[in-house]
Parts: sequence; structure tokens; C-alpha cells
Amino acid sequence: MKINVVGGGPAGLYFAILMKNAWPDTQITVFERNRPNDTFGFGVVFSAETLANFERYDRESYRAITDNFAYWDDIEIHFKDLVQRVGGNGFAGCSRMTLLNLLQQRARALGVELRFETEVDPSLAAMRDADLIIAADGVNSAIRAAHQQHFGTKIDFRPNKFTWMGSTRPLDAFSFFFRETEYGIFIAHTYQYEPNHSTWILEVQPETFQKAGLDKLDEQQSAQFLEGIFAKELQGHRLLINRSMWRNFPRISNERWVKDNIVLMGDAKATAHFSIGSGTKLAMEDACALFDSFRAVGGRDVAKALAHFETERREEVEKTQHAADVSLVWFEHVDRFWNMEPTRFVFGLMTRSKAITYDNLRLRAPEFVDEIDRATARDVSRQGFDVDAEHPVAPMFQPFRLRGMTIDNRVVVSPMCQYSATDGLPGDWHLVHYGARAIGGAGLMFTEMTDVSRDARISPGCAGMYSEAHEAAWKRIVDFVHANSRAKFCLQLGHAGRKGATKLMWEGIDEPLESGAWPIMAASPLPYFPNSQVPREMTRADMDEVVTDYVAATKRAVRAGFDMLEVHAAHGYLLASFISPLTNKRTDGYGGSLENRTRFPLEVFRAMRAEWPDDKPMSVRISATDWVDGGLTGDDAVIVARLFADAGCDLIDVSTGQTVADSHPVYGRMYQTPFSDQIRNEGGLATMCVGAITTADQVNTIVAAGRADLVALARPHLVDPSFTLHAAAWYGAQQIHCPPQYLSGLDQLFRNSARDREELTELKLKAKPKAHVTQWRQAAE
Repeated sequence: MKINVVGGGPAGLYFAILMKNAWPDTQITVFERNRPNDTFGFGVVFSAETLANFERYDRESYRAITDNFAYWDDIEIHFKDLVQRVGGNGFAGCSRMTLLNLLQQRARALGVELRFETEVDPSLAAMRDADLIIAADGVNSAIRAAHQQHFGTKIDFRPNKFTWMGSTRPLDAFSFFFRETEYGIFIAHTYQYEPNHSTWILEVQPETFQKAGLDKLDEQQSAQFLEGIFAKELQGHRLLINRSMWRNFPRISNERWVKDNIVLMGDAKATAHFSIGSGTKLAMEDACALFDSFRAVGGRDVAKALAHFETERREEVEKTQHAADVSLVWFEHVDRFWNMEPTRFVFGLMTRSKAITYDNLRLRAPEFVDEIDRATARDVSRQGFDVDAEHPVAPMFQPFRLRGMTIDNRVVVSPMCQYSATDGLPGDWHLVHYGARAIGGAGLMFTEMTDVSRDARISPGCAGMYSEAHEAAWKRIVDFVHANSRAKFCLQLGHAGRKGATKLMWEGIDEPLESGAWPIMAASPLPYFPNSQVPREMTRADMDEVVTDYVAATKRAVRAGFDMLEVHAAHGYLLASFISPLTNKRTDGYGGSLENRTRFPLEVFRAMRAEWPDDKPMSVRISATDWVDGGLTGDDAVIVARLFADAGCDLIDVSTGQTVADSHPVYGRMYQTPFSDQIRNEGGLATMCVGAITTADQVNTIVAAGRADLVALARPHLVDPSFTLHAAAWYGAQQIHCPPQYLSGLDQLFRNSARDREELTELKLKAKPKAHVTQWRQAAE
């Protein structure tokens, strides 16, 4: 088999090594446009886990690489007056030139032909005799560009500016330096890659770049300017340049990686932001994965191997890219967090990509997490609570106040439609459902979306609050909750709008009823699905009637004894259909600008607020993004949230999407939390986050980092009504309320959890990887 590799970087070279080592008769040629010793940048970084993988694939190159690496175990963050060091990370750095030379030597020793200073025609006309063509020609891949439409290439140039420099300053940890100046905030991502040489990636927001005049400076002038900014951190050392131009990071993805016998690899295929140090790692792991695909199909069938590679590798690449995307956004908006207490700022930095969490840091740096607990408690005490700030409970068990309502902890039972009401009437199912979750320890519990009129229902099984019978049924449940728990109970009121008159969830989500449907209305006459009922466009008379229905339901909620009220203005339902430009095509005063589109939902909210007791809070659920080009964005969500806050809203319940059927959410753990983070820290508003949050560890991470004030969990509460009691036992939160009938069970839960926690910690400490040179060299031997 003949293989041509275009691009002599780590991805192409490592794949050539693996294939030639496994199948020596394979003819492999690597084409590189630069000279052998040309390289741009300074160092590369790998984790301990990545190096261990390299050992499995090629022991010879692994030994050469590990003999030339600088090793460290810590991350060190310098922010204002705080220097925080977090261990247990396990990193290794190496000169990029050294890495390339080692891979070149290994490739030559195996018989791979290396052709430098050779530019390959992107049409590949001269390479038609190759069985396989590896397009590993980097971010500016000419091969990818020549077939861009086929690959479905998307390049998103991120706003921050960065430049890659070096220094002679030695470092014993991966260090982040933050420096506030008259121009704005400067960030340095730094690590040592060989004795007395370190990489310095300098990053600024675009406004800072312009204000500092960096666009007018050449490489050397930029280095001299930055030496002044980071004089304290450089400790007398200079910054070195090597094509250190200011650039915007290109976030590259491709819908397809394969065309005929061509496959994209490394940065040509997908990029990962430098803030998680994964560029070279991702490229070399691509090489491993493609090699595995050839092994899986016997080594010769190119078409099957490439299909296998794209199928098996894509999920891991997209996970890495997603983590990198979340990380880069944190740095792009670092000013949002600048006024946080330094310890909480550092915690937010450490947990930004979701790879590291509260529990994970507890294992790595227990003293630091102890300080996080104290910092969170101090913040709570400043809000007027009498809490123990020296020996505090975990962040999720700190209290929170909205107007006159105090919530014992930050755990929320999220609104979850049960589709089990009869003519809107909640019954025994609802009593048991809500009663069980209330005594399970959560600080706040929401009803399912409860409709303000019969025609406002999503489905025939939806609950309502539009009759005396509904009011009485809800009062029965509220009274049980208040009598048997300390949970606060919030009624979520909504109107389905164009998503009404649909089947029960388990019969077909959002699918229209085949019989028995009722008329529906919306901001504009747009059906949800092509086969959905077409809603009528609301008239002013319709609006007046809806306001009346919401006000009547509010009065019933007061009499039923609810502690809190929420307006559902998300997920494409009636009020949301006004806010989103995708569903509001009106030409009157309720369409057009975002302020106009929010006008009617605000009318509803203000009318409800006027009837709701002043000492009781109200919240609004919004879709912070529609996940569709041309729809609502996070920036829009901040504006919408502020408009509701000005009208008397106390809490923004931050969800996303479900506005239109063809949206494309980017799912993942805690995937909606960044929108809550933006609204809370940019808008200065209290928020509740929701979405793929499944563990108490995640709740603590979110609260401690200041990404939300309350954390709502849905599915975890479906299968474990006592989610919060279990978490309290695990974290030793003795103050958790429990009905007296269950106290003996709670005592046992606390004893068992204490024992299990001690055993688990001991096991993890034994298994904890040590990122030290001696360990890796012993492994190599």
C-alpha cells in the first residue's frame, strides 16, 4: 500500500511511524512545505494520560519523547494578590522542535521517506497513484480548502487576540498570570518545556488590543510592550519571538473528514483552543485512532478504515472541542468574573471546561476547596445570613434568599410535566410526586408548567389553574408540602401557544392530536411542525384575555399558599413565541425589535406582579438561545433578563431552545450553565440553571464558581426523590431537614456515607497518578 502524508507535523509523522512499524512493506512518503528545522511556536504540552497512551502505540518514540520532557504536577494561578497552586494534574512539556526532530528520526529509522521544502498541489493531481492521502497540513490546509464544500468546513475566528512567545524564565508549574492595566486585562498562559525555556501565550480581549495600540506594533515591539506589562512575572527575563504575530484563534470543524481516499487529520480536521493545551495532543491521538482503524479492518482496506475512523473518532474529538470551546469563552469574558473574590475566581478558572469539578479538586487540593467553602460562606454571610464561615457546609447547602423567602439550600426540583391531570385537575399522582420530592430535602420545588386556561394546555394530561377545583387540588398539595418539609413551593404558570393541543409525551413529543384538539394561537401563524395545527395570530383582544387568565391564576396561587410564582416564557410556548424572532413575524408594536417582542410578555408579568404579594418572589423562565442562526443569543438573553428584572423579577430561570423544531443544541454535561453564567455575571442578576445536571458534585461546582445561585435537576429527581438527603449525608450537612418518621433512616445514611467516603478517598489517593520524571522514566525502562 502506498500512503502520502501531506504535512510533516506531529499528526502526519506519528501516523507514518505507527503504520510503517506495523506494516513495514507499506510505502509512506511525508511531504512538508518547510525545512526540517523550521517550526513556529515554542513548546508543546501533554498530560500524563496522553504520554501513557503513546507508550502503548510505539515504545521507541515514547522513550525518546519522555527523555526530553520537562515534568510538573501543579497549576499555579496568579490573580490580584492571590497565588493559588493546585496539584495532582500531571503535565509534561517539550520543545516543539525537539518533538519534531525525534519523530523525524524515528520515521526515517523505520524507512519513511521525508520530503521537505515540497509544496503539494491541493488538487493532488500528482498523487493519484496513492492508496491513501493524509491531509495533515494544518489550520490553513490547502487540501481541505480545495474540497471545503464536501468537507462541510466551518471556521469561527474567535474575538480575542493572542500571540505565541517564549521566555528564558524557568517555571515549575503550568502558570496563569492575570494583569489588569489601563488598557484592559492581559492574560499569560505559561509553561516550561525544557530547562530555562518556557512558552508564553499572551491573550487579550479585542477592546484591550485596540486600546493598547498593539495593532500598530511589530513582533519585537509587541514583545517589548508585553515585557513591561508582565515585568513582575518575567522576573527580569526577556520574551522571545518566533513568528509571534497577533492572531484570532480559528475554531475549525468539519461535517465530514473523508473524501474518497483523502482523510483530514490534526488541525486540518479540528482545532482545540490552547487554553486546554490540546492541539498537538489531539493531532497525535488522531494518528493513533486512524492507525487503530486500519488494525480493526486488517490493515489494507482504505475505505473501511476511513469509515471506521470517522465513526469511532468523532465523538471524542467533539467532546474535546466542546471542552475547549467552554474554556475559551471563559477567557473571552474574563472581565465578567474580575470582581469576584479571588478564591472563587480561581475556582471558576480551574473548573471552566467541566473536566475538573468540586469533588475532583477536593482530592487534588483539599486545602483550596476548604477555602472555596469558606469564601462561599463569607459571600452568604454578607447577604445577612448567620452561617459558620470558618467551618462551613458545602456550597450547595448554603441558604439563599429571594425577597422574604429563605431557601435552605441551592438544590431545586425542576419543573417536570407529568401529563397525568384530568381536565387540568392534579390528583393523587401529583400529591405523591410532589410530596415525595419535598420531603427529599430540596430547598425549592417547582410545579410542572401549569396552564392558565383550558386552551392553554400542551396536552390533555396537563395540569391547570383555571377553576376552583384546580385551586383546591393544588392547595391540598401545598399544605402537605408545608406541613411535612421545609421546601419552598413555586407554581410555574404558562400557556402552550402554538405547541398546544399535542399528544402526551410518551405518545409523541409535540406531535399534534389526531382528534379532540382545541384551537391554538401564537404571536404569528407559524406551525411548529409542518403537520402541526396552524395557530391564529393573536389580536389585541386575545392578549387582553390572556392577561386576564394569568391574573386569575395568580390570585388562585395566592389563595392556594404557594411561596413563589414563575412565568414560563421559554421553549417556544405562547410568551416565548413573542420574544424569539424565529416565531414572531409581527409588523405591529409587538414585533420587530427585541424590546417590542418582549412587550407583551412584560405586560403579562407586570399584571401578575401587581397581584402577587410584595414579600413573595417571582421568576421567569427564558430560552437564552434558540440554537439556530438568526434566533436569540446569549447577549439577547441578558437584555431580556434585565427587562424582566426591571419589572420586578427576582430570579431568571435559564433554559434554552425548543423554540423551533430544527434547532441544533450542543448537548453535554451542564450544557446550559454558560448562559446562566453570562446572565448572572454580566447582567448582575440572580439565576437558576438547568440542563443535564445530574450530580451533587456538579451542583457544588456551579454554585462555588458563581455560575448560578440555584441549580435545578429534573431527571435525577424522577428516580431519586431523596437526591438532596443523599447529598447531605455524603457531604456531612447535618442541618438538612428530614421528617421525624424518616430520621432513623437518615442517621444510617449519614453513617454509611461517612464510611464510604473515607474508603473511597483512600482508594483514590492510592490510585492518584503522580506526574514526576522518575515515574515515567521507570515506566520507559
